[in-house]
Amino acid sequence: MQSLWMVLASLLFACMGVCVKLAAATHSAVEIVFYRSFLSLILMYALVRLRGVSLRTPHWRWQVSRGVVGFSALFAYFWALTLLPLATAVTLNYTSAIFLAICLALSGQRLTGGILGALALGLAGVGLLLKPALHADQLVGGLIGLGSGVLAGIAYFSVRELGSRGEPETRTVFYFSLVSSVCGSVWLLISEIHPVDLHSGALLLGVATFATAAQLAMTRAYAGSRTLMAAALAYSTVIFASLFGMLIWHETHDLWSWLAVALIVLSGLAATHFSPVTLARRP
Repeated sequence: MQSLWMVLASLLFACMGVCVKLAAATHSAVEIVFYRSFLSLILMYALVRLRGVSLRTPHWRWQVSRGVVGFSALFAYFWALTLLPLATAVTLNYTSAIFLAICLALSGQRLTGGILGALALGLAGVGLLLKPALHADQLVGGLIGLGSGVLAGIAYFSVRELGSRGEPETRTVFYFSLVSSVCGSVWLLISEIHPVDLHSGALLLGVATFATAAQLAMTRAYAGSRTLMAAALAYSTVIFASLFGMLIWHETHDLWSWLAVALIVLSGLAATHFSPVTLARRP
């Protein structure tokens, strides 16, 4: 059941990506992030009240910085989804495992030979994916997608630090949703706001619903005893995203693209396996 929960979470994350790409026809990336974060904030507030978790925190600086970095990562990821083939954007975002390992090294943890090999493999995959697989008009999108992976890795490191300080996960997710909602609303004040109709509203609701359901399924999967297996199966999101991209947008990938995706996925699996800590959950 643990593996089935993670496969379900991966499918739901891929469905979220589909909704983001479709919603991008009428809404900007920051609008989509705002609606996703605000709806999640409502759900998380209900959850912390239901569980009786206090919202008072002695680590508010960490919570705010994690929220800002997480918002930036989410915005970059959603922006990349609007510019790139679905599978390419998802794969670049999953380089977060590589950059989390780098953050751990910078924090003083010793890098093993396995981690160094994983980093080299991942960087080779990134270079291969950005150079031959992307057309000139997609290079900016590729760099944005890679940036989402860098920022997500930093955000996961912050989640790890908050967890080591005793912060409940529900409180951390609540503050992430709160800070993202505030950042998104401030940005919207100086941006064009598009009207929400029945069609776009359903897509925006789909983004938030699929993301929340995926979080719940992934949390259930990580609650089991085989954590590394669950983390490895998370990369099935790339497979689902590839299938959706081919079925809905008729996206095609050449041999170099598939090789690059395989290298990045293998790198993430290796980084997960050799890392001394469990990779943090996706925001």
